[in-house]
Amino acid sequence: MAKCLKNLINISDLSTDQMFDLFNVADSMKEILDKKKTCDLCKGKILATLFYEPSTRTRLSFESSMMRLGGSVLGFSSASGSSVSKGESLADTIRTVAGYSDIITLRHPNEGSARVASQFSHVPIINAGDGGHQHPTQCLLDLFTIRKEKGKFENLKVLISGDLKFGRTTHSLAIALARLGAKLYFASPPGLEMPDYITNQLKKDMNVIPSVSHDLKEYIGLSDVVYMTRVQRERLGEMEYLKYRGSYVLSEKTMEEAKKDTIILHPLPRVGEITPNVDKDPRALYFQQAYNGVPVRMALIAMLLGVV
Repeated sequence: MAKCLKNLINISDLSTDQMFDLFNVADSMKEILDKKKTCDLCKGKILATLFYEPSTRTRLSFESSMMRLGGSVLGFSSASGSSVSKGESLADTIRTVAGYSDIITLRHPNEGSARVASQFSHVPIINAGDGGHQHPTQCLLDLFTIRKEKGKFENLKVLISGDLKFGRTTHSLAIALARLGAKLYFASPPGLEMPDYITNQLKKDMNVIPSVSHDLKEYIGLSDVVYMTRVQRERLGEMEYLKYRGSYVLSEKTMEEAKKDTIILHPLPRVGEITPNVDKDPRALYFQQAYNGVPVRMALIAMLLGVV
């Protein structure tokens, strides 16, 4: 993969074979993480984390990943703590930081920012989320978790629910799952449906037409995987957010309709869309899902740097 892929900007940048190669490497990385050990694959290498938007799991898991690989980390966790606050352009920031590091992870509020960054960098760029567009590494850890639990993607019934308009994790995941042969169900409040460019891509490129509803409960009993998402407050006006908040909630009662082997995933953070009492349900795997972000990102970093 390292020889034929310089950056990861969009989940479509990866072929199916490349994804499975990455999952196999991530299996090995998970053994290192499970034992709370490190390795020296990236000794002497530096990861720059440039986060123009707030993040907990993505930023810290990338930093943890590089440290587990024996490398070092530098960067910033908000634009206000960098020269961006002085008006520096993204291009100039990338040009500069590429000289300080071996690989860059970028989160930015503007769609397409990671693609732009890749045009000004001589080191690999990893998209850690660009506005409401894509979040390919979250998609990879979601797929890795599903593969671990279900052992396949073909004909798997996956319900993707919540804010599908601005939830960038759902965009990447829908495209990847369709490519891998899963059956898709979309459930969202009116006005937060999956964007047309995603549904059109699914239909045109993969001949996949998802089942769509505004009722979360309609597909619960059919699904092998329930993927919940929060309403993206930061991309809505306050009145819009208040209108949608709490409109889709997964509770113990709702899960009574689900199959015994259905798994519940969520990219986190959750903001009321999964009630805390669901946490004790053995089907609730969202914290394991977050944990899996480290071995998956370890694998991605190592492969992009060509050390595995």
